[in-house]
Amino acid sequence: MIQKDQVDFITTGQMRAARALIGLSQEELAALSGVSIPTLKRCESDSENAPIVSTRTRTKICLALIAAGVEFIPQNGGGPGVRLARS
Repeated sequence: MIQKDQVDFITTGQMRAARALIGLSQEELAALSGVSIPTLKRCESDSENAPIVSTRTRTKICLALIAAGVEFIPQNGGGPGVRLARS
């Protein structure tokens, strides 16, 4: 299972990229993760004024993306990223 310290390092850009990589709409990801569409939009926002989304909510979204076949890549010299999980 994804750990709290791992979720804290997953960026909003990675979440948007992961969703796009597997072709999910915000509505579909919200349904899969069990969060509301407005909450998902806040989570994906890059705005400094965006409301804070709880770690629990970020974890639910990340777990839904992982279950859908995405792997989050940590910062490793080339920047954080996402890719399709290996089968």
